[in-house]
Amino acid sequence: MGCNFYLPDGTHVGKRSAAGLYCWDCGITLCAGGESRVHYSDSDGDWYDECPRCGAKPEAERLENSSAGRELGFNKQPLGQRKTGVASCSSFTWAIPPYKLFTGRGWIADEYERKYTPKQFRAILDECPIQYYDSIGQEFC
Repeated sequence: MGCNFYLPDGTHVGKRSAAGLYCWDCGITLCAGGESRVHYSDSDGDWYDECPRCGAKPEAERLENSSAGRELGFNKQPLGQRKTGVASCSSFTWAIPPYKLFTGRGWIADEYERKYTPKQFRAILDECPIQYYDSIGQEFC
């Protein structure tokens, strides 16, 4: 599951995807394979039960406050609220270089035609501590 974002001319900006548990205090995924494996690991055995750095345990989340809930449209919490402890996160896979996004663009729209100002889009990116740049210039969805 994920959500694609576009510029007014239809240029694909990238895709946000739920990326599992993340220690927001330590800045580390709980995926045993690291950030490169968060979308490839199964739910059993490939994830730590606690932060491998500080030992913090995951906080209970519901669809109304989780990253997966954000992707499914259940999480209506304001964007940009800083998470702490071990909780869900999202990743962002860039389709264009980020510097091109914030140079005089009026808005960014998601695939559901919701429009975001550059400031609002930065808040979306704040929920994506894992960012991938290896798909820049490639077509994907």
